[in-house]
Formats: sequence, C-alpha cells, structure tokens
Amino acid sequence: MIFYFSGTGNSKWIAQQLAQAHQEPLVFIPDALRSKTTEFSLTENEKVGFVFPIYSWGPPPIVLQFIEQLVLHSFCGQYLFFVCSCGDDTGLTEQVLRKAFSARGWECNAGFSVTMPNNYVLLPGFDVDSKEVEQEKLRRAVPALAEINRLIGERKSLFRCHEGSMPFIKTRLINPLFTRYSISPKKFRATQACIACGRCEAACPVQNIVMVDGKPVWGANCTSCLACYHVCPKQAVQYGKQTQKKGQYFKG
Repeated sequence: MIFYFSGTGNSKWIAQQLAQAHQEPLVFIPDALRSKTTEFSLTENEKVGFVFPIYSWGPPPIVLQFIEQLVLHSFCGQYLFFVCSCGDDTGLTEQVLRKAFSARGWECNAGFSVTMPNNYVLLPGFDVDSKEVEQEKLRRAVPALAEINRLIGERKSLFRCHEGSMPFIKTRLINPLFTRYSISPKKFRATQACIACGRCEAACPVQNIVMVDGKPVWGANCTSCLACYHVCPKQAVQYGKQTQKKGQYFKG
C-alpha cells in the first residue's frame, strides 16, 4: 500500500511508478483525510510506502497529519519506506519521518530522495529550473527511480536522502518558520488574464478553490502546493507580487 501526496505531479509520478512496480494500491492522502478513511488493513507481506514532495526541507504538514491519524491494522513489522521528491536537497527529512513513524510504533526500513524539477516560486530567489535543467532532472529521475524500485523489491534496509548543506539549520530552524508563516492562501489572486477555465479548481488536491462568478476563490485549507499557479494556462494565478515574471512547471 502506497500513500502519497502531490501538487504539481512530481510525487504522483513517483507513486504511480512504485505502485506499478510492486503491485501495491495507491491512496491519495488528501482524499483519505477528506473522507476520514484513515484505517487500513495490511496483509502479511505487504509493503507500506509514503511518497511526498519536500516542503522547505521537511515533509508537508498534511503528510505528518495523516501519519498521526493513520491506523494500520495487522501491522507486524511489514516493510515500511518513504520516497520524497526534491528540487535540490532534503535537509533532515529522514529524521523527521523516522521520528513520526516511531511515535506510532512503526519502524521505517528505508528512505530515498529523487531529484525532480523545482516548483517553489513564492519567495525571492526561488524559481523554476531552466527548461534544460528541468529536462535533465526528468531524464535522470528514470534510472534513479528504477534503482530505488530494485532496492525496495529486495526489501533493503538503507537510507539514501540527499541532505545537502546545513541540514540542521534548514530543517530545524527554517522549516518551522516556513510552516508557520509561509503556508497561506491569503495572497493568491487571479488577474484579468483569467479565462475561467477552472483548471486551478480541478488541480487543487485539497479542494480549496471554488469558482465564483468566473474567478477562483481560495479557502483557508491551503497546502501551498502551488498546483493552481503552475497549471494556469494564462499564468493568471499570482501570489502577491512574488510570482511576477517567474516560471511555471506542472507534470500533471
């Protein structure tokens, strides 16, 4: 069983590849939380995986919330792993995840990171990759994930997460500030370029956007996944002035 969260599609692609390789069912975390479906029964040889993007050098809050609520019936040491997608590095995500699992009485057997195209654009200095870098990352992700699939198939116990430089500062200091102050829908707006296509509403993984009089309106339950910004065909979704002249990336 593979639980996953994705906004712009990087982690969705990873989760789909894992599910196909290991013949495991996929569970989309926002759907499970929305329907209050947080109890699952495991078979003896089932693998349990978590797939998600890195949010400011840590797991997305929605993933940690789900782990806190998740009930795994018949869990008796099944192979438990995670795979995270990141634009560059993961910080101490491995430590955060293993602690969250340990709090539930579960041992995490393996963890991996896969470098994928950047999509965070809400702060100064952050933008999508150039098209050349984007395509190179996508090209390299294919053999990287194939190797991860091989290791998971063999139920290897190991962790291969690219922590990067200064991981403690990034995860223990910057991430809490990001989670507290930067995950907010308040600055989202639609410009006059909006054509009322509704793609932003459809792309929102937590159904936080509704179309009102032909314009998107954001609710309070935003995860800052930026799917709405990246999926807009007219780049009409903006976040204050931070996203002006920045690029888009949406894997789908």
